[in-house]
Amino acid sequence: MEKIDILLATYNGKKYIGELINSIINQTYINFRLLVCDDCSTDNTVSIIEDYIKKDNRIELYKNSKNIGSNKTFEFLLSKVENKYFMFADQDDIWNKDKIELTYNKLIEEKADLVFTDLEVVDEKLITINKSFNRLKNYNRKIKKCINNGYDLEVLYNTITGCTILSKKSWIINFLPFPNNKNILYDYWIGLIVALKGKVVYLDIPTIKYRQHSNNQVGSSRYVDKLSDFDSVREHLINLRINNFSTFIENSNLFTNYQNELNKKYLQYYLNIKDKKYMNFKGLITFNKIYKNERILLYLALFFIFNFPILVKPLYKIRSLIKRV
Repeated sequence: MEKIDILLATYNGKKYIGELINSIINQTYINFRLLVCDDCSTDNTVSIIEDYIKKDNRIELYKNSKNIGSNKTFEFLLSKVENKYFMFADQDDIWNKDKIELTYNKLIEEKADLVFTDLEVVDEKLITINKSFNRLKNYNRKIKKCINNGYDLEVLYNTITGCTILSKKSWIINFLPFPNNKNILYDYWIGLIVALKGKVVYLDIPTIKYRQHSNNQVGSSRYVDKLSDFDSVREHLINLRINNFSTFIENSNLFTNYQNELNKKYLQYYLNIKDKKYMNFKGLITFNKIYKNERILLYLALFFIFNFPILVKPLYKIRSLIKRV
């Protein structure tokens, strides 16, 4: 039984951290180290973790000297990996008792470089919101279509959730350091690189209770839902893609010549439409290549938001007015 390093970044997680740690130390797969790095919590998160360390010698704690954020904290934790395999944990979730066992067995059976799974979406009290996060987000459809095409799976659709990942230490050298792009979180970057260069497999069952609450850094809700006006939504969606494809172009060594050409082509599409306030007839084939695996309603919504904003903006205003009533 291989030892597995589990990486947990914490910050002001006192409310749920005990439940998570309990779910990890009671796994059916017992040969692991839980490496925790606290990012300068101001509550009693650290003291809770220290109490668990007294009871279980599989837990190790590091403390950042200053607050550096989750991406940099996970970078540090990855540098501490000693064993052949590693996983990630989020401080407010709960692991199903066979999470490690199922993902490890899947990786070995498939001779894969990375395994990821579905998640059950729950509220603060662990009441089920949706039995499948990936179906809720329409990821399952894209995963099935793109699992053997790493570029589409991750560059275009970013379908891998970090707290479900099991991967190999040998890959760490390929994705450190993470890019200086706030839109590209650690799991996006790791999933992208392994998908491009290795074998990624999907376990289509939930292995985790994915808790949604007001302090989630990333959850089942979307940032754009918090924006009140059409122009802000459109600008956000376009700028996100511009920043991401710019990062991909800066890291051209990760991609084939063909993929690099796609990155340049897709970046140019978003640059072309950024300042279009009325209509755009250029690059519609490129739009289709990027969004071809989206649900038809989302595909159409993005098509008009990006290319014919003059038609959508009045409808968005009406929608906003209705929500206020």
